[in-house]
Amino acid sequence: MNEHSARIPGQRPPSAPEAGHGERPTPAPLFTRTDPALGEFTLRPVDPAADARLLHGWVTHPKAAFWLMQDCDLAAVEKECARIAADPFHDAFLGLHNGTPAFLMERYDPAHRELVGIHTAEPGDVGMHFLTAPTTAPVHGFTLAVLTTVMEMLFADPATRRVVVEPDTRNTAVHALNEAVGFEVLRTVSLPAKDARLSTCTRDQFLATRGDHR
Repeated sequence: MNEHSARIPGQRPPSAPEAGHGERPTPAPLFTRTDPALGEFTLRPVDPAADARLLHGWVTHPKAAFWLMQDCDLAAVEKECARIAADPFHDAFLGLHNGTPAFLMERYDPAHRELVGIHTAEPGDVGMHFLTAPTTAPVHGFTLAVLTTVMEMLFADPATRRVVVEPDTRNTAVHALNEAVGFEVLRTVSLPAKDARLSTCTRDQFLATRGDHR
């Protein structure tokens, strides 16, 4: 999370542990959730220099076509990570599953990024993107567990009232996942690189899918 992220609802990470001489400190965990079937999911801020090579392999993989970075080289991925880290209205987080990097999540302020002029942002609105790492050994229920972790992290901050997403209209897999955690499709919108299903999920809608009707 960057220094200005208080402008977006969300918790700040604790200070990173001290590194040894000549080593880069690993960003400290920001949020942890234990899934009863799949184990521990953790999110930490992306380190542009340290994580770019790993993320380059993910975002340029054919299965990540909807991430819209298929043709990016390593330098372009690192530059994009650095741009996000410097943006007061955008954050990127690396997700780990039982200690192994396994997914990427971005959080943004829809009043200032992505949906300006398209979505009338309300106080407490938070935009989100997520991407699971490519794998040759998929685990049943894994992507839903990742999305559930992302939603729990966002709603862990009481300032977050609603999560906003804009998945490509062709991305049927993520539409089903979004519905499973409580998203409601508002309408189809035209963005510069895609037609998207503008969708929102309130805290109550998410909790209802978890069996919590507080």
